Amino acid sequence: MSVNPLANSSGTNSTSSLTSARAGIADNFDTFLNILTTQLKNQNPLDPMDTNQFTQQLVQFTGVEQQLKTNTFLEALMKASQNSTNTDAVSYIGKEVTAAGTKASLKAGGASWAYNAEAAVSDAKVTIKDDKGNVVYAETGSLAKGPGNFLWDGKGSDGKMQPDGVYTITIDAKNLAGKNVAVNTSTVGVVSAVDFSGPEPILTVGATKIKLSDVTAVKIPDPKKDAAV
Repeated sequence: MSVNPLANSSGTNSTSSLTSARAGIADNFDTFLNILTTQLKNQNPLDPMDTNQFTQQLVQFTGVEQQLKTNTFLEALMKASQNSTNTDAVSYIGKEVTAAGTKASLKAGGASWAYNAEAAVSDAKVTIKDDKGNVVYAETGSLAKGPGNFLWDGKGSDGKMQPDGVYTITIDAKNLAGKNVAVNTSTVGVVSAVDFSGPEPILTVGATKIKLSDVTAVKIPDPKKDAAV
């Protein structure tokens, strides 16, 4: 099991930009105050300067400074949220996850999918294909309404053991009236690694990559089930 290091240069660039902006505002504000002080010292007492313009500029400087502070605060909140998400993702390592999808990894003679039938199915055809799109296994049967699991022992329709890898399942289902019944499938497997290099953590389940946002369930693996496989 492994965890790829966090690689995100956008946050660094954003921080650098905010720092430069704050420094520029501070320099301009100091220059502005020096000019204002000099002009006030050298103004004609009989014809005093109109300070409305200076007041407006002070307000503008203050507004920009507050905006920069707000951006800094939001950036800190986003970073804290990202760190929390990454920590949560790491905790998935070693856990069994379920995620929407049709792919699953065949390993050590076993692959499994979860499914959910919207209604009772009297005629269901299960088809499993390899990563090249070749049909390696098919069977027919019936399904009860609701959730269930399909376990495949890795043997093809010809009885030969298929090599480890990623396989895809499709379930075509009909009820007694011959009408199509929707059956949603999900990938099930144990997380072995987490990749943080993209905008969203990616979980590695066997040879399958799953987005963290696609995960619908997490549980501790059943040792007895694993031993049986």
